[in-house]
Amino acid sequence: VQLQASGGGLVQAGDSLRLSCGASGGTFRWSVMGWFRQAPGKEREFVAAITWSSGRILYADSVKGRFTISRDNAKNTASLQMNRLKPEDTAVYYCAADQSIGLTTYSGVYTYWGQGTQVTVSS
Repeated sequence: VQLQASGGGLVQAGDSLRLSCGASGGTFRWSVMGWFRQAPGKEREFVAAITWSSGRILYADSVKGRFTISRDNAKNTASLQMNRLKPEDTAVYYCAADQSIGLTTYSGVYTYWGQGTQVTVSS
């Protein structure tokens, strides 16, 4: 199983980006999919997560009101719509998924990870 994140890029503060995450190598039934990010010199941090069956959502306080996570059950993909981007949102963004855990901010319990996509926000 491989997760693939895409949609990153270089934008200016206030702009928007949409990240997508899909899986290859088979058909999977996820219990949860999340987005994490890691800025240079910092630890990986939680951004948002969504449960696959009920659509329950959790956001980090730093992105609440600006980012929206969603999932497409038919396509087995998840997206992260990022609006009003700030320079402090600059990071490599990773999608992660699992087939058995619930909604959580803890990266250590996600089994599957994408390769990361770079988001750079200039001021």
